[in-house]
Amino acid sequence: MTLYGLRNALIPTVALIFSPTCFSDAVLDWNEVALAQVIAARQSPPDGARTMAMVHVAMFEAVNAIDRRYAPYAFKDRAPANTSAEAAAGAAARTVLARLFPDQRQQVETAYVASLAHVPEGNSKAAGIALGERAGTECLSMRTDDGTGAPNTYKPWTAPGTYVPTTLPAGTEWPRLKPWFIRDGTRFRPVPPPALTSAVWARDYDEIKSVGAGRSTTRTPAQTETARFWTIVGPVSWNPVVRSLAASRPSRLVDNARLFALANMAAMDAFIAVFDAKYTYNFWRPITAIRNGDLDSNEATVADTGWVPLVDTPMHPEYPCAHCITAGAVGEVLEAEFGKGDVAQILMTSATAPGVTHRWTRIGDYVTEVDSARVWGGLHYRNSTQVGEAMGRQIGALAVKEVLTPMQ
Repeated sequence: MTLYGLRNALIPTVALIFSPTCFSDAVLDWNEVALAQVIAARQSPPDGARTMAMVHVAMFEAVNAIDRRYAPYAFKDRAPANTSAEAAAGAAARTVLARLFPDQRQQVETAYVASLAHVPEGNSKAAGIALGERAGTECLSMRTDDGTGAPNTYKPWTAPGTYVPTTLPAGTEWPRLKPWFIRDGTRFRPVPPPALTSAVWARDYDEIKSVGAGRSTTRTPAQTETARFWTIVGPVSWNPVVRSLAASRPSRLVDNARLFALANMAAMDAFIAVFDAKYTYNFWRPITAIRNGDLDSNEATVADTGWVPLVDTPMHPEYPCAHCITAGAVGEVLEAEFGKGDVAQILMTSATAPGVTHRWTRIGDYVTEVDSARVWGGLHYRNSTQVGEAMGRQIGALAVKEVLTPMQ
């Protein structure tokens, strides 16, 4: 299953998981509703990250206007303390989702009615709805013409008359997208991938050739299951982790709003940075490298012309690992909030590994599991996962330091 083919596999699950029958915390509940819309719309992982960031920034701005504990991102409005924060959050999320997914408006409206059903009628509710609609509209305005949907102008490397695969790679416009806080996609650009003549290259080549092969005899059953588990990608691969931790303790609505906004902003900016690096270096995937191992001028590598990975290769360059950078960015945001030590047990399920639940008591263990899964799946070299995680952690740390900071 490819990176983007996963979207179809998730859709039948959505109706069962995300039916908005009970609303307890508006931020957590709308996180689930927004994920359902992303999946139903078959958005790519980076486009889905943009949607989730917009929804959560809008909710944060609305709730923070009532309970001003953090610096706003851009929304300057203030509201009386008796304004309904739940109504404001719901109206902000609904405003963003209804505009982004006009074909799914009925599902959004159903969720919206359910979310407001328990909020008492009156001036507080009305004021909250009006505030949320303003916050959502401003968030939409901020992201207008941010580069999303730009033409794919990637030029395959070829020679006149020579056939090349005709499917264009994904995410080519993302290096030029407007970020939330990292300035531009070049800010965290890593050093080039290892030279093909280096010992690091030979090490990574041999590891993934062995453990990442579709018919590997060295990969354990547990590693195979983990590789398939993390075939799930995009917002649905990190938001349940955030939600599990957020639900593990009582928090003010504004605190949860900030947590989800930071995590999703960091993840979206991580996509900008990783696609900048990917299309700068255009490094070959394992399936290409191993089938052409006789061309790398490294005597320590041996070609296997029939090699295939366990997991289908995504349609974009290899270096660095995108799944690893988003996990690293979100993990860094979560560790800033919950610490690097033991936390309440994090639970995660995956539509690509039905019936399996993964558990962690350290946020860092979740991040490193994602890294290893991409090696075991035959998709990324070990160095690429390490570089991707490090980039993500830098981006997550910058988010915590520079945006939505506590008021003095």
